[in-house]
Amino acid sequence: MVQRLSTPRIAPLAAGEPTPRQQEVIDDLVVGPTQNIYKTIARHPEAAAAMVNLGRTLRGGRLSARHREIIILRTGWDCQSAYEFAQHRRVALSVGMTLDEVRRIQVGPDAAGWDPFEAALLRACDEVHADQIVAEATWATLSERYDEQELIEATMLIGYYHLVSFVLNTLGVPIEDDAPSFVED
Repeated sequence: MVQRLSTPRIAPLAAGEPTPRQQEVIDDLVVGPTQNIYKTIARHPEAAAAMVNLGRTLRGGRLSARHREIIILRTGWDCQSAYEFAQHRRVALSVGMTLDEVRRIQVGPDAAGWDPFEAALLRACDEVHADQIVAEATWATLSERYDEQELIEATMLIGYYHLVSFVLNTLGVPIEDDAPSFVED
């Protein structure tokens, strides 16, 4: 496995550094404590805006906040994206998930305590990560509860958070100081 970066390859834009277009994109994207990803990808403002708009569409979609965060966290874990996991750990806790559930996401679909549907969500993330497709048995379980649009959205969330994780890992985007990443036992 390739060593994870300890310093950024492309640093977040510092105060006074952004062009007017980059600053416009940053002002639109930065909400709350998550800043370094946006201040980094804003170095390519058009790609940043397009990428984040897709993410906003998916996060504002039809899946429950709980299911959305299960998918995002498991994908971040599968990709070993410390930044992604740190930011969505905060989101998951804010929507009512527990730290124990976040720990179980790290263990995966076979951890004790998941209901069969949520285990299937985790398994779908793992399957897409490993095989680039959701297996028939997993799809059948998801199809019992999700309609076509939700199935598309879940699949797109998995793919989108691979994109985000790959960018974060490759650019070495630093985690904000107040965001604990992977859960310690």
